[in-house]
Amino acid sequence: MTTRSVTHATFTLERSYAAPPARVFAAFADPDIKAVWFGGEHDGFTTTRSEFDFRPGGVESSESHHPGGFTTTFDATYHNIVPDERIVYSYAMTLDGNPISASLTTIELAAEGSGTRLTLTEHGAFLDSFDNPAQREEGTNELLGALGAALETSATVD
Repeated sequence: MTTRSVTHATFTLERSYAAPPARVFAAFADPDIKAVWFGGEHDGFTTTRSEFDFRPGGVESSESHHPGGFTTTFDATYHNIVPDERIVYSYAMTLDGNPISASLTTIELAAEGSGTRLTLTEHGAFLDSFDNPAQREEGTNELLGALGAALETSATVD
């Protein structure tokens, strides 16, 4: 019999970007721009399902196959969106069909000189030891780094 467990954790990450809040917000709101830095076809991942409806009550959903032979899903619902200021969403993830986590995430954007200060806070429930807070925080840090690189180098983000 499988031992069931849940680990609750909250983490907050902050990043400064040289781009103004409207440009950072667009990197979350526009599916073509978001595909440059969030998930998508990189690092050997193959996305087989994708849906993106960026509005309160809208959903973002994807299924990806990874080079190691496993499949993950990401299913989010947007709860609150204030253009150029705030995004609040909840999401659940699975690994090979097994639920691994459910989270509530808030992204806050604030003007910082000519750039943006992004604050991301995630409250997560990590299930049955498939995922853990340290791994999620590390993965989220990597995504925020990819966002920064996209903001610096991608013409599609302008």
